[in-house]
Amino acid sequence: MATDTTILRVAEVMIDELKLEDVTPDTFSPDIDLVDEVGIDSMDLATVALVIQDEYGIRIDEDDYTKLTTVRRIADYIETKKMAA
Repeated sequence: MATDTTILRVAEVMIDELKLEDVTPDTFSPDIDLVDEVGIDSMDLATVALVIQDEYGIRIDEDDYTKLTTVRRIADYIETKKMAA
């Protein structure tokens, strides 16, 4: 559902905001579990959510944070919110 452009942009936001090293948007697997495999916590996710909300003009409910476990799921969420607007 999510476009490659959205997936790449979400990966860029994750890399920039979380200061991830040795990874680029092209090499960041969209299906890697952000909590279990990358090690982000709820504060990291809140930071990323704020950037995404500003960039895409959408609202991410705090209750939905637990669903946003991969770059692909975040990108799908963005696309769904944009279509609903």
